[in-house]
Amino acid sequence: MYSEKFLKFIEIWQTEFAQEASIDKKICRDKDGRPLPWYTYPATEYLSQFDYQNKKIFEFGCGYSSSFWAERAQSVVSIENDPRWYDKWQKEFRYANLDLRLREDNESYENAVLEDAGLYDVIAVDGRRRAQCCQTAVRSLAPGGMIILDDSDRVNTSADYVNAVKTLRDADLIQIDFYGFCPMNCYAKTTSLFIRRDFNLPARHPVQPICGRGSLWSMNRRRRKEFFKKFEK
Repeated sequence: MYSEKFLKFIEIWQTEFAQEASIDKKICRDKDGRPLPWYTYPATEYLSQFDYQNKKIFEFGCGYSSSFWAERAQSVVSIENDPRWYDKWQKEFRYANLDLRLREDNESYENAVLEDAGLYDVIAVDGRRRAQCCQTAVRSLAPGGMIILDDSDRVNTSADYVNAVKTLRDADLIQIDFYGFCPMNCYAKTTSLFIRRDFNLPARHPVQPICGRGSLWSMNRRRRKEFFKKFEK
């Protein structure tokens, strides 16, 4: 019923991306069980190329992304407005460098990034009141840093997202949109990065881009030859 190439495509999504397990189990984890943000896979692949060990991260919205960043960065502050989710993540995440904070009312939530009077190298806007959070985020972004706006394609239907994107572009940040699929979802969406013009996060590898999940060039030469031979007819 399906061609071999199409079945191979499905196999890569099942194995390399662990998409089937992510959807069925409602978890944001890769094939090895490591946490993933609820961003698009292309955005996560791009973000994973950089070295954050000396960087400070701030998140509007807790989740698996909090764990993802905690495993990479010097420090992470993550804000949650729902006590139930806050309790869940407090029990589940055990990282000395992860500071989870509950901020239930709107004003304290959107101004949470200003609490410590410091600047952050990466600020993720992935929770409530995104337009207001973007306004405080641009005031707290360190030189060379970036702001992540997830679900940015909602700009087509939401005034809140229109205002969020406008705020970030008015701050002279460069917008880069990553379209594609993501963990847990059966549909595509967009994650946008807004980088400063002096963007300078250090790379983890001598060259970019590195091979992503399911890449033909991540295979050794023998496996590539076998792959091509199978589908050459």
